[in-house]
Amino acid sequence: MAETVGRVMGPVDFLIVKFPGNKFSGKIAPELARLEQNGIIRVMDFVFVMKDETGKLVNVETDSLEGEVGAAYREVARRTDEWFTEDDIEAFTENLPKNSSGLLLLVENLWAIRFKEALMDADVELVEMGRIPPETIAKVKVSVKAAPGA
Repeated sequence: MAETVGRVMGPVDFLIVKFPGNKFSGKIAPELARLEQNGIIRVMDFVFVMKDETGKLVNVETDSLEGEVGAAYREVARRTDEWFTEDDIEAFTENLPKNSSGLLLLVENLWAIRFKEALMDADVELVEMGRIPPETIAKVKVSVKAAPGA
């Protein structure tokens, strides 16, 4: 099981979200900060990008965000490293529609570290790992309930 130098790491997730119509708000920044403060996640990297109505791409730096939104994102950003490469950003923005914004987010799940350490202490071998989005589970529940004889 993976370790970084000197410590066990929790599973790492990436999220890609878009804000259609460039309706970007800072509503997620306080929650990211709260999750970090409570030791649930560690934000490893995040990148904001924006495409204007002509398709011109603009990287949005947290320093350029104003007010409480900017302050919240700067607080999260000060503890991040640059994990996303220019190729990652380019691949994401290729499919980003005009007049929309996007966020690439990389987080470590700190909540899982103690369980992972227990697994390591038990000499287990990780066979496979994955994540099933809750939307997929919800769709399966609906289809099972709708099935004849359910």
